[in-house]
Amino acid sequence: MTPVSVPPTHFDALYAADPDPWRFATNPYEHAKYDDTLAALGERRFAAALEVGCSIGVLTSRLAPRCDLLLAIDVAEAALAAARARCAVRGHVGFARMQVPREWPAGRFDLILLSEIVYYFAPADLASLAARVRGSLAPGGSALLVAWLGPTGAALSGDAASDGFIAAAGLAPMVQLRRPEYRLDLLQAGGAR
Repeated sequence: MTPVSVPPTHFDALYAADPDPWRFATNPYEHAKYDDTLAALGERRFAAALEVGCSIGVLTSRLAPRCDLLLAIDVAEAALAAARARCAVRGHVGFARMQVPREWPAGRFDLILLSEIVYYFAPADLASLAARVRGSLAPGGSALLVAWLGPTGAALSGDAASDGFIAAAGLAPMVQLRRPEYRLDLLQAGGAR
C-alpha cells in the first residue's frame, strides 16, 4: 500500500479536542527544541521568513523578533486563530491557512522553517514540498528542518522524512544536530548570503 500524507481533517480533530495537543506552550522538550532551533540560526536576521506548520504560534512568537517579515502558515484554522492571538502585537507577522505542498505562498524567503512536520507527508508530497522550498528560497537562503525521532504514527519516520527532504531539495547541509528525541538540519541554498 502506498503511504499517504496525513489529511487536514486529522489536525482539525486534534485541535477540536485540545487547543494545544502537543503542549507547545508548556512542555520542557518543546522549549529546549526551540532554543536549539533558534541557536542553529546564529545571530542572523531575516528579511522575509516562512514558517510552515506554525500551530499555535509558540515558536512563531520566538522567531518573530529576528525577522523583518514573517509569514506563518498552518492547515488548521483553530491553530491559526491561537497563533494570531499569541502574536497580535507583532504587526510584521502574517498568517495564512494553506495545505502544502498543493498550496504555497508567493514570494522569496531567506528562511523557511519546517519544525516537526516533514514526516506527515507521503514520499511524493515530500518531494513536492522540497521542490517548493528550493524554488522559494532567496540566494543564500536557509531551510531549517526539525524532526521528532520517536514513533510518528505518520507516513514516514523523522529520519526517513528528513533524509528524503534533504535529498530531494538538493540544498547543502550547514548545521546538523542530533538529540535523543529530535534532529535538526539547517540547509542552505547556493548564492550570496
